[in-house]
Amino acid sequence: MSILVTDTGFHPLSHAGYALIKTLEAGTDPATFDADMLNADLIRIEFTSFADGRGFTLARLLRLRGFRGVLHAFGHVISDQYAMVRRSGFDAVEISDALAARQSQQDWLARANWQAHDYQSRLGKSA
Repeated sequence: MSILVTDTGFHPLSHAGYALIKTLEAGTDPATFDADMLNADLIRIEFTSFADGRGFTLARLLRLRGFRGVLHAFGHVISDQYAMVRRSGFDAVEISDALAARQSQQDWLARANWQAHDYQSRLGKSA
């Protein structure tokens, strides 16, 4: 069983309602993004390790190339990465029940105000 993490907390995970779902591995070559990929309803991008940032790059490139569907990060994503996940273009994170037991909804919600805590806004306040 998995849980979907959004800016409002934990929700049951369901892929129902998505006609075309694509799953990308962390090492996917962006040159393989085609019209079929960009027209998917949901793209899930795997994180093989919390130290592997390739998923962030894939999400950003998909958004820059016009993908307007839903993006989910899944795999080894931790609550400390939530703001970066959202800033790079993801809509939500799929986590396991085991991770949810270790990192509570409150841990994730503490980072849900991701737009207000970027380094650019902090620099503007100190200038």
